[in-house]
Amino acid sequence: MIAMDDNLMRLGLVDEETIILDEAALALAALDHPETDLEPYQAFIGEIALRLRAVAPDAVTAHDRADALSLVLNGEFDLVGDRDTYDDPANADLIRVIDRRRGLPVSLSILYVAAARRLGWIASMLDVPGHVLVLVGDSDDSVVIDPFRGGVLVEPDQLFTLVSASSTPPKSDVVEVAAMPNRAILARLILNQATRAEEAGMGSRALDLYRRINVFAPEYGQAWWQRARLELVDHDVAGARRSLASMLEVTRQPALRATVSATLEALVAS
Repeated sequence: MIAMDDNLMRLGLVDEETIILDEAALALAALDHPETDLEPYQAFIGEIALRLRAVAPDAVTAHDRADALSLVLNGEFDLVGDRDTYDDPANADLIRVIDRRRGLPVSLSILYVAAARRLGWIASMLDVPGHVLVLVGDSDDSVVIDPFRGGVLVEPDQLFTLVSASSTPPKSDVVEVAAMPNRAILARLILNQATRAEEAGMGSRALDLYRRINVFAPEYGQAWWQRARLELVDHDVAGARRSLASMLEVTRQPALRATVSATLEALVAS
């Protein structure tokens, strides 16, 4: 367990661009499976990459590479979204996702992006309202696919519809969705676990998960806010103050800073 904690701290110290998504996600999952040997899971992702190289040795266009990803990850390895038990915490635990071949959009997208990057392909994850998609390619040649639906192509009009579902829909028929940084992806993965833990009445478990995010992604303000909220539930006012103070250090939005500052002042006065 100490080794896993060390890995968690190292993840918080390494540069963003050096994070290998699948390895980091497996290390985070291993915190809850300390006796599990990660080698078979690492080998599984390696096998996916080998199959990709075998079925698409000459794939150059984004469309061809996207087709290969769908063919291998969904067609050969049966990785698909868990529609039947969507809220099962196992869907956000990469070890269990590989065991079950089922997962959430974010966990499946990690496997797609990880496999593509192992071949040197350009791939990133897109955060759209209530969903995560994968962008294959670059600005000159790219397509969007949906790992939750077996890697099917997402047409521009479909992407526009998804983005339009947000509280701030696009002002034109051209949408731009930013790629998620590696730490934001991992934070999103653990946030899914924390939300489900709290919904199941496991507040202590949720608090522990938010603390993990604080270690490897301290700039992710939402985790500090949720941690402070649960610390207040536990009557840990001092802990909540520290969490809110940490959130202020990373929050740049004026309105949010004002809310956090007011909450912190109220706690200091209490």
